[in-house]
Amino acid sequence: MIVHLIDGTYELFRHFYGLRRFSKGQDKPFGAVLGVLNTVLETIEGGATHIGVATDHVIESFRNDMWPGYKTGDGIEPALWKQFHPLEAALAAMGVVVWPMIELEADDALASAAALAAADERVQKVCIWTPDKDLAQCVRDDRVVQMDRRAKAIRNAAAVREKFGVDPPLIPDYLALVGDTADGYPGIAGIGKAGAARLVSRHGPIENFPPTVLGEHREMALLFKKLATLRTDAPLFSDVDELRWRGPREDFAAMSERLGDERVLARSRKAIR
Repeated sequence: MIVHLIDGTYELFRHFYGLRRFSKGQDKPFGAVLGVLNTVLETIEGGATHIGVATDHVIESFRNDMWPGYKTGDGIEPALWKQFHPLEAALAAMGVVVWPMIELEADDALASAAALAAADERVQKVCIWTPDKDLAQCVRDDRVVQMDRRAKAIRNAAAVREKFGVDPPLIPDYLALVGDTADGYPGIAGIGKAGAARLVSRHGPIENFPPTVLGEHREMALLFKKLATLRTDAPLFSDVDELRWRGPREDFAAMSERLGDERVLARSRKAIR
């Protein structure tokens, strides 16, 4: 079987701002939610049988206690924020396993689900649907891959190495040095992408760097590495068959009516195999 893990928060943002290009500022109350539901159904129609979607129920996580500048929900547009929780309810009503994260982030859920699925010998491949560079650390050979819908690319371990200059397990070290503006930590001043790749390729994990390489910035780099390292210990499921999609629940009819587009109900019923 192939397990598909989808970054629901990323997809919600993608659809919200994608619709903005055509809505002239008139946001539909659940337009982005419907976009995500149709994206998931497209995956199912393409043959997917086992699916899980991770969302950020809140933006803040345990990492905010580690670094004051870490990302928060500040700045999220109200019209977008109002669709976060309806998305979770709609996915569940459509029969899709959804993990709304609070203490951990959606990225941690994806990493944990990938580790759990990959440990099952029945699983042939795990596809993580997000372009987020954090998730590149989860890639393993050709078995756990990152699906970048935006770039229409599939990244296995070789592709991650080509893109970043380091192997997947060393992505947290790389990000610690270059920083991640989306997550709110700056990296180490004076070290760019090429320099970070050279240092990590030469020395391995930051813990193995000679003391003179980072000097007084070593502890800060190690902190940023902790921020960049995804958790893989969230107990999301005990059997991968829990992710099998069996069709929408009975209440999805009322949900699709509430969302203002009953076509998604017809599409989901048609997708049942």
